[in-house]
Amino acid sequence: MRKLVIGVVVVALVAVVAIFTMQRQVGGWLFERAVQQRIGAQPVAYGDALSVGLCGTGSPLPNPDRAGPCNVVIAGDHVFVVDMGEGGARNLNLMGIDPARVEAVFLTHFHSDHIDGMGPLALMHWTGANAALPLTVIGPEGVQQVVDGFNSAYRQDHGYRVAHHGEVIVPPTGGGYRAVSFPIPAAPQVVFEQDGLKVTAFPVDHNPVLPAVGYRFDYKGRSVVISGDTSRSASLEAASNGADIIVHEALQPKMVAEMTGALEAAGNANTAQITRDILDYHTSPEDAAKSAQATGAKLLVLSHLVPPIPGSFFHPAFLGDAAENFEGEIVVGEDGMVFTLPAGGDTIDRDERL
Repeated sequence: MRKLVIGVVVVALVAVVAIFTMQRQVGGWLFERAVQQRIGAQPVAYGDALSVGLCGTGSPLPNPDRAGPCNVVIAGDHVFVVDMGEGGARNLNLMGIDPARVEAVFLTHFHSDHIDGMGPLALMHWTGANAALPLTVIGPEGVQQVVDGFNSAYRQDHGYRVAHHGEVIVPPTGGGYRAVSFPIPAAPQVVFEQDGLKVTAFPVDHNPVLPAVGYRFDYKGRSVVISGDTSRSASLEAASNGADIIVHEALQPKMVAEMTGALEAAGNANTAQITRDILDYHTSPEDAAKSAQATGAKLLVLSHLVPPIPGSFFHPAFLGDAAENFEGEIVVGEDGMVFTLPAGGDTIDRDERL
């Protein structure tokens, strides 16, 4: 037995030495295999269904495990995103959803953390799709100013890309964005329809941020609501009636209060005041659960999580008493989650893409 153990150890040591001796060759081979598997993989497809994926569940507060607010909605073969926070386009790629497939961006409002990932998305869409037209951005009045700003900031970059790669690869007319705005809604209004998909915008309460809207996606008998940033909102509850899934922002006041106390103790009065201010225009997990219960939703998914949560061990503390207010299931969102609603059915399938 002792000789066997010694033999195994010797073989293992020889293998380790061989690997490090041939590290360049082994690393090159492993990289080649990874490239073939990654680039050669089939595009993600969820069939004739309505799917919502979380390409970013974070907030302006730093969290290395979460991109900024970003949601991807897939209706059959059509792909859209709702908000595009920093790191959202990266996560789309990592989730196996090609940014070149994105047909439009819906913006809920114009807070920086909901738009600061738009630059990378525009570049990936333009170059990956060989796009001859800019990517469409749909949002309430004011979206034109946002689009004009991005197009202006990236104008020199567009010139560099065309000069380097040529007009056949990157058509000069395809970079950046084009804005499609709709009047600030006082009540739910349909803002997009295509191939059985209907998108309805509705006002939410994120004062003093105006405009601020949420979106409901309906496709072949299934429905998903994305809240945007809001305090508990009667208009959201009315627009979400009977929805299968509500993706709702969530802030846990008790945890934020702990942050405020620590900031004050550290002498950071300015940031402490900001953490006080954010309490009045976001929704607690408990109130999000009450809204989901009022609508009859099947599943509540919490996103745009404040404060940053280090891991799933902290989920119960973050949720507080939310489960007491909702008869359905509550999921604390993580980047890469995808929820799929097959057309004409009543099931909810799940996928983890990160």
